[in-house]
Amino acid sequence: MTSPSSGTVLEARRASTDGRCPIDHSAVTSPGGCPVSPRAAAFDPFTGPYQTDPAASLRWSRDEEPVFYSPELDYWVVTRYEDVKAVFRDNELFSPAIALEKITPTSDEANSVLAQYDYAMSRTLVNEDEPAHMPRRRALMEPFTPAALAHHEPMVRRLTREYVDRFVDAGRVDLVDEMLWEVPLTVALHFLGVPEEDMDTLREYSIAHTVNTWGRPAPEQQVAVAEAVGKFWQFAGTVLDKMRKDPSGHGWMPFGLRVQQEQPDVVTDSYLHSMMMAGIVAAHETTANASANALRLLLEHRDVWEEICADPSLIPNAVEECLRHSGSVAAWRRLATADTTIGGVDIPEGAKLLIVNSSANHDERHFDQADDFDIRRDNASDHLTFGYGSHQCMGKNLARMEIQIFLEELTRRLPHMELVPDQEFTYLPNTSFRGPDHVLVQWDPARNPERADPELLSLRQPVKIGEPSRNTIARTMTVSELEHLADDILLVTLCDTSGRPLPKWSAGSHIDIDCGAVSRQYSLCGDRDDRTALQIAVLHDSDSRGGSRWVHTQLDIGTTLRMRGPRNHFKLDPDARRYVFVAGGIGITPVIAMADEVKASGGDYEIHYAGRSRTSMAFLDRLARDHGDRVRIYPSHEGTRMGLAELFATVEDGTQVYSCGPERLLTALADATAHWPDDTLHVEHFSSTLEALDPSKEHAFEVVLKDSGITVPVAADQTVLHALRAANIDAQSDCEEGICGACEVPVLDGDVDHRDLVLTKTERIAGKTMMTCCSRACGSTLTLQL
Repeated sequence: MTSPSSGTVLEARRASTDGRCPIDHSAVTSPGGCPVSPRAAAFDPFTGPYQTDPAASLRWSRDEEPVFYSPELDYWVVTRYEDVKAVFRDNELFSPAIALEKITPTSDEANSVLAQYDYAMSRTLVNEDEPAHMPRRRALMEPFTPAALAHHEPMVRRLTREYVDRFVDAGRVDLVDEMLWEVPLTVALHFLGVPEEDMDTLREYSIAHTVNTWGRPAPEQQVAVAEAVGKFWQFAGTVLDKMRKDPSGHGWMPFGLRVQQEQPDVVTDSYLHSMMMAGIVAAHETTANASANALRLLLEHRDVWEEICADPSLIPNAVEECLRHSGSVAAWRRLATADTTIGGVDIPEGAKLLIVNSSANHDERHFDQADDFDIRRDNASDHLTFGYGSHQCMGKNLARMEIQIFLEELTRRLPHMELVPDQEFTYLPNTSFRGPDHVLVQWDPARNPERADPELLSLRQPVKIGEPSRNTIARTMTVSELEHLADDILLVTLCDTSGRPLPKWSAGSHIDIDCGAVSRQYSLCGDRDDRTALQIAVLHDSDSRGGSRWVHTQLDIGTTLRMRGPRNHFKLDPDARRYVFVAGGIGITPVIAMADEVKASGGDYEIHYAGRSRTSMAFLDRLARDHGDRVRIYPSHEGTRMGLAELFATVEDGTQVYSCGPERLLTALADATAHWPDDTLHVEHFSSTLEALDPSKEHAFEVVLKDSGITVPVAADQTVLHALRAANIDAQSDCEEGICGACEVPVLDGDVDHRDLVLTKTERIAGKTMMTCCSRACGSTLTLQL
């Protein structure tokens, strides 16, 4: 029930043009009751809890009323992850046309001021419908690709170093005023090709544009805001006119002018003028706010700050979690173009939607312990801060680059920096963009590390241009034990350096270890219930590509190394009636963990284990102790051979076969079980069998990205993964050899030429998924859900 005044407000609001109330009054269950809940009626994004913490202020909505009508705004508010993503995905049913519409109507006097400046902000990449949007997006995409963005890295590093130099010995500073506002602004101007001038004026303009579009300026403020917005519009036009005289320079705007010469119907004068103004705000203000949010969040979580100070390779993942937890874009707006349903709630044609992606980023249905700040969260990059689909932020990777470099510089030079106690964080009141007005920090300059070690200023952490892979989240481990299990086989026990509990893992899992200059995967073979340690067994291979040699020659007790995982693409089928395990040599490592798990669950199994000699075969004592007569040993030096044809001559219903070993064993086993049902045999390979692409034997094709609305060409000498990255599409990967499964994506249409070593035969025939690092199209086109 709501108060009579709330009901009166509701009756005065209309979300569709035919005069219908947007609420289904059949839902009313009590006489005279209003179907708008008290919390929905009280929702006010311009004040109070929403301004302090949008996600926390809408926890009630995510739990109880994930789609509600706000009579205060005359908007439907959408708060859960899957619902928000669904709205982003369908840009025809949910038009972005109102994304830049003023959320608060302005006075006639303010409108008159805007008219004096010929203010005519039109469609941009943010609020444009199809069919106009995608041709323009494609035409203007090139400067945003990773290859093009890499050219900006030296400039971002130089600016960041110069600004930190100014205050590094001061002992106290407002990071927003002294760095986080001006550096992103200078980068934005450089990216756009605008001269570096009038920064203070541009800061005023940018704030005015945000208040004008997404805020609620008081009537007495509206004229001043309109004056600043009008000057901003005039400034953008003046700079663009200068560029037209010589469009050969660097930057996105000169690039757009050159494209206009070739495609004048696609890139028009009015469009470029609007994009100039919108681009300055988009490339500047959101990054400045995101950086301020990130530094506040990290300094409030001191243990995490100290961790990235000690291990700067964690910075890309920390940035992604900051963007999820406290991103600078709180919400977007959409317009329903037809009657529809969101989250089971009927939405009428013409309804306005406030889709709160900051709330979606804290949805427990998608993110475990969503309110926790966890820089090792394996799905942090699922956040919707950059939007999703065809209108996803084009400048996302420039923002990632800037924040990474800011954190690298500050953690290296001011690791002892801390927030000034008891400061109050304030925010510009608006629905959609969020960052603290000030972030005050302090430190003891006498403790600045560069005073004792000037060489640290020459260190540099590689920047990750693009979304960090969820499978590359690393932790620093310490070697706690080393034991020689057999000839040339070393058992390595690893513990977390900081003593944190290690992730849970299942039989068949492996971890990735940085072995000097290379990364290698090793199967886990220890106690699954031990959260303090992980164990791997490594064979010193005479044909080693560097991994096993490094483990055997460089590791000692106390050595630290970087580890990623665990991950599992070799999982046991829990519904099998019986299991047959076949191991060759060091392939016993995943097999013994599987046998342990089946035994613990009371399952039926047998183990067949072949090797050169007993002295070269690991875990013989453990196998005898824990698995007894279920184990068959085949040392070839004793004249014994594993007769695979005889072992698998008779098909056994409900039996699953798991094997790891050299390729000759896996090939022979595949032949021996060829008459068994499909997907009986599950194997894990020691190494990839992929060869370099030969353009004379491959063909070019296209991948249609359903959610993004674009088509990406894949050349004969190019993988799908590399083509996606070149088109500025976030794409996960790790091994890029077809054996880890990190780059798996859903396939909606087209026949796949599968070349990975991950998918089962049934999965390949189904054709619903593929590995982009190696697999290709059989024909001319594949459609992917990206």
